[in-house]
Amino acid sequence: MSKISLACLALAMLAAVPLAACGGSGSTSTTAVQNTTVSKGQQLIDLKKALDTGAISQSEYDAQRQKILAAP
Repeated sequence: MSKISLACLALAMLAAVPLAACGGSGSTSTTAVQNTTVSKGQQLIDLKKALDTGAISQSEYDAQRQKILAAP
């Protein structure tokens, strides 16, 4: 192998090392998911509070109450 070919090979190898680090394979990502289950009773209590404070109307209360009670 000539000195020029050897120098080109060495240069190519040196250029490949920094590019290999750009692949992102070493990066990590964490996603936190919080699953909370609220009981039907708590949902009904919260709904009643919303009605009592005037945040929702009686018809909205009735519709949401039926949805809560019908849910599995």
